[in-house]
Amino acid sequence: MQNHKSIEQLWILEHCSSHTRQQFAKLGRITAYPKNHHCLRAREKNANIFFILSGKVHIYTLTKNGSKKVLFILGKNHIANGNLTDHYNTTFCETMEPCQMYVIRREHLLSLMEQDFRLTKALLHYQERKLWRLEHQLKNTVGSIYLERKLAAKLWKLARDFGIRTEKGILIDIDLSITFLADLLGVPRENASRACKKLTDYRLITIEKKKIYILDAERMAVFYKDGVLETL
Repeated sequence: MQNHKSIEQLWILEHCSSHTRQQFAKLGRITAYPKNHHCLRAREKNANIFFILSGKVHIYTLTKNGSKKVLFILGKNHIANGNLTDHYNTTFCETMEPCQMYVIRREHLLSLMEQDFRLTKALLHYQERKLWRLEHQLKNTVGSIYLERKLAAKLWKLARDFGIRTEKGILIDIDLSITFLADLLGVPRENASRACKKLTDYRLITIEKKKIYILDAERMAVFYKDGVLETL
């Protein structure tokens, strides 16, 4: 019963009718997944929609040469699926740490959307925001902007979404290996390593065992937007 009550308070149901909230909570299940588990694989058929309750996942695709390109890192109050209506996945979803998700069959969700337009509107709004984020990220990934500025933009965003303030600076609460950062930027590992070293030399970040600290978020923002290194 307590699980049902907590699911009824899910962000996507905020403006829905009590009947929709109750039905949504009854039709799905809370499922735990371990670290490094693939919930979704591109081009595979899937009947479920995954609402993230806790933990973090990364959403990625594969380039033509088979390299991984990370599109999103998502946590609580996000949906792991790239699409809601098609039965075939368009992206991969892999857990970065132990996660809990609310899993509901697509057919049940679509039926509830037909019955309650407020649910449909909330999901459309979510997908629009996700598309805006993807467009914004693409602007920071391609083009003439220097790689270290691209990395600074990615890290600043992660610090905003998953940051914890500490005496050392803002800790990004995710294990970020050089390999993962390369996948995030869509570049070879060596290039990502050089970009990290430059940001460290600029005294924008410090790295300790896959943990990255943002030393000054405002200075980092000025750098990735304008390429200007303000003096300390």
